[in-house]
Amino acid sequence: MILKTERLELVPLLPYQLKLWVENIPKLEKDLNCSYQAEPMEGLFLEIVKGQLEKTEKYSNDYLWHSFWFLFRKSDRVVVGSADFKDIPNTDQEVEIGYGLGKEFEHNGYMTEAVQAMCKWALKQENVSHIIAETDIDGFASQRILQRCGFVEKRREETIWWQL
Repeated sequence: MILKTERLELVPLLPYQLKLWVENIPKLEKDLNCSYQAEPMEGLFLEIVKGQLEKTEKYSNDYLWHSFWFLFRKSDRVVVGSADFKDIPNTDQEVEIGYGLGKEFEHNGYMTEAVQAMCKWALKQENVSHIIAETDIDGFASQRILQRCGFVEKRREETIWWQL
């Protein structure tokens, strides 16, 4: 399945591709015919991806809710970022979205396009009635993305929680 926006194609990684992302980016680039220039696979981000890989392998039927979606720039097949739903929709029909871009692609509207497309897709699923997201208090760029996509602030503590 591929979601398309004006400038991007959003492609959910299959479980084996998610594993390649963690273990062998050059092989993944060859598999997907792309150039990976998004967030570096290191530190906390790498640990998050590994956690989602475990869920994807364990719950392969629900991989769209666990895997990461690559954001391919249509013009040149460069992977500018990624986004994911952090788990299957819960009993409140709520799902959380997360996302990130490679530094050189920030402030170009790519993530707004991607979040809008992913939220539109998710809200069409029968078990989703709203989407949440969390930002750092000082994560102003991420907050602006959510605001442009129609999210509203719901709770402010050490972080800010948003809902669409």
